Amino acid sequence: MTLSSLSLPLREQYAGLRGGTLSATALAEAAIEAYKTRGRHDHAYLTWNGEAALAFARATDALLGQGGDAGALMGIPVSIKDIYAVPGLPTYAGSSQRLPRRWEQPGPMMAALLAQLPSIMGKTHTVEFAFGGLGTNAHWGAPRNPWDRLAHRTPGGSSSGAGVSLVGGTASLALGTDTAGSVRIPASMTGVAGLKTTAGRWPKDQIVPLSSTLDTPGLLAHRVDDLAFAFDALDDALARRSTRVPAPPSLADLTFGIPERYFWDDCSPGIAEAVQYAIGQLEAAGARLVPLELPDTDEAYALFQQGGLAAAELAAFLNTELPDMIETLDPNVAARVRAADDMPAWEYVRRRSVIDRLYATAATRLADVDAMLTPTVTITPPTLESLKPEGAYSKANMQALRNTVIANFTGLCGLTLPVGKDSAGMPVGLQVLAEPWQDARLLAIGQAIEEQLGSGIEILGEPPAP
Repeated sequence: MTLSSLSLPLREQYAGLRGGTLSATALAEAAIEAYKTRGRHDHAYLTWNGEAALAFARATDALLGQGGDAGALMGIPVSIKDIYAVPGLPTYAGSSQRLPRRWEQPGPMMAALLAQLPSIMGKTHTVEFAFGGLGTNAHWGAPRNPWDRLAHRTPGGSSSGAGVSLVGGTASLALGTDTAGSVRIPASMTGVAGLKTTAGRWPKDQIVPLSSTLDTPGLLAHRVDDLAFAFDALDDALARRSTRVPAPPSLADLTFGIPERYFWDDCSPGIAEAVQYAIGQLEAAGARLVPLELPDTDEAYALFQQGGLAAAELAAFLNTELPDMIETLDPNVAARVRAADDMPAWEYVRRRSVIDRLYATAATRLADVDAMLTPTVTITPPTLESLKPEGAYSKANMQALRNTVIANFTGLCGLTLPVGKDSAGMPVGLQVLAEPWQDARLLAIGQAIEEQLGSGIEILGEPPAP
């Protein structure tokens, strides 16, 4: 596989589309060719929209040729996680049945994207109702992690097709969501960059909910700089107080908090080593490292293991909006939804109060550093075969979500970027966490880290051909 024009930095695609060295048509055609050569094998999409996207791209080129400009993402190939309502495309949310047509009317997030006239290449697979961190789905199957040519490894979830669409060359930008790590886990496992926005920064209307409290829209792209470019393109229309990504700071001006416990527990071979090496490179370039422990991480993880808020909030949504679909749920999802039936109201209120306390204490603790650095995911993407024994899925799912869920339960914004490979040859991600509402600053810090370490494409190279 040769890297295509879709892997060019988004800033270069933007300039090329306006300078005549690229066209929206050529980008869409490259995506379609990639889909023909490896897209069906990688299984990133539930709904492929290639031919319609090509026709739209031709119209976009005509508009560009007349001097029209709808926004920074105009003509850029984009994939959409199949829990976003998109006009003209069905929404399944990973379930076995098409959701009612009201879930095809766009909300603010999708309207802000579509107004800029990108090429929508299709809707990518998700874990059913976004409730899982590995990327499996009993109804539609799991996308293949493209970094293992022989074994079918999980791509990370719940935005399971998002990272695969980028690595497979069918999109330049992917939209996902993150409730406990569902952007950062697939980004880490497939070797791309991912952004979890602060909860409440971008609206969630017409995004099928998992947790009304914790859901956050997010972005995946080949590099942090691409995330920054797309964030600036969307944030003006979505945030109440939009903040543009500032210039990347000097690493010598940054202080990073490094935890000594919790986030390093039970790492698969090569993961801790890759992250520690990357952190060492940042220190050698001038960054200051200080010990920093987030308070109550064990309590937060214990709450998550009990179902957190997501099980109860998804159960409430399904029982009120889609009761007929409960009987057909993926068994891995159904078990957690059923568990919420036994939760008394006082326990739900107690859990909300715990989350509120965790928000307050984490923000205070991070005030003394620019960001916190940890491994994103501590396990090698498991093979589907390894998840078949009784209890294997639950154990691996919890471990995959272990590091990322802390940001959701403490209200932080976060991103991940690839920093190497583990002993199995699979991508390893570095998680960067910052105070709530510091999304733009976080991206600038991520850019500074990326400038020192290199982008994923530079570090990881090309994935093997299918």
